[in-house]
Amino acid sequence: MLDKLKYLSIFALPFTVYIAFTSGNLWTYLPAGVFYGVVPALELFLTANSRNLNEKERESALHDSFYDWVLYLMVPLQIIYLLFFFHAVQSPGLSTFELIGRISSMGIMCGVTGINIGHELGHRSLRVEQFLGEILLLTSLEMHFLPYHNRGHHFNVATPGDPATAKRGESVFVFWVRSQFGSYLQAWQFESSRLRKKGIHLFSFQNKMIIYTLYQVSLLVFIYFIYGLFVMLAFITAAMIGILLLETVNYIEHYGLQRKKNKNGNYERVMRHHSWNSDHAIGRSMLFELSRHSDHHYKASKHYQILDSLPQSPQMPTGYPGMMLLALIPPLWFSVMHTRLQNAGDLENDLLQTYAKRN
Repeated sequence: MLDKLKYLSIFALPFTVYIAFTSGNLWTYLPAGVFYGVVPALELFLTANSRNLNEKERESALHDSFYDWVLYLMVPLQIIYLLFFFHAVQSPGLSTFELIGRISSMGIMCGVTGINIGHELGHRSLRVEQFLGEILLLTSLEMHFLPYHNRGHHFNVATPGDPATAKRGESVFVFWVRSQFGSYLQAWQFESSRLRKKGIHLFSFQNKMIIYTLYQVSLLVFIYFIYGLFVMLAFITAAMIGILLLETVNYIEHYGLQRKKNKNGNYERVMRHHSWNSDHAIGRSMLFELSRHSDHHYKASKHYQILDSLPQSPQMPTGYPGMMLLALIPPLWFSVMHTRLQNAGDLENDLLQTYAKRN
């Protein structure tokens, strides 16, 4: 039962955001304090849990609708909170300090609920689930994520051709720009290639990038005419915060890891040692197992609740929230991660030697 209920911890986010939207002073920063203060502090001392479900538990979890409905419920909740936000930033007497707190709180919802859960639903095979994912990504102005992520990132990860794979020695601040603009351009390229193969013109309403752009512009126009320019700019700022959270996660997930080329000049298939993992329980639960990223890349269709942690996955020293904070201090990040990169390289060589002996 606890394996199920732990995912309800995500509702701590809208709870703290509600307090931020209805209170003043430091309370407007409560979500940031909890998710990037309390959670990282706890995960420094809590032991990581690498336990995987057994076959019986895995089969049960895969067919239990509870795990899906937790995701589905976040869609209307995200929309409600977005509407709530439009009013919260217009509260009479709101100071600049409090305004920034409320915008940052909505930004965390854009990143955690809008993009992260949108990512999970975007990998599903049912069109209705993909549509729910698109709605969530719309609330973060990040709809290009789906065509780029599914058709680009998962094929090119850990290669120079993937803008969302951070290079060794690259700071997170440089990566933010390279990854966001690079992924946007690649999303257009993938759509252009897809349509060209079908004999369809690029400027067609079958081009998802055109549709996604129209949706996002329409949302901004709606906000402008109903709530005004100030609220629209506040929303854009919140969405940008969510996008920066996404890109910081992208940065830590594959930092410095590279796939090797085989004798034919092609890259080896994506393996579990091409992504950084974290088994720290709080971040795992709140992010729907995003931190078991190695298994997600090994088989992208696996639902979050049955992702595994395996020995061949390189491990981070703490959970995702803590690692995101560490990434913001490049000298410390390089000091910690370059040693682990060396260890990951040694592990990869051992795996390759073991594979060679078996064959």
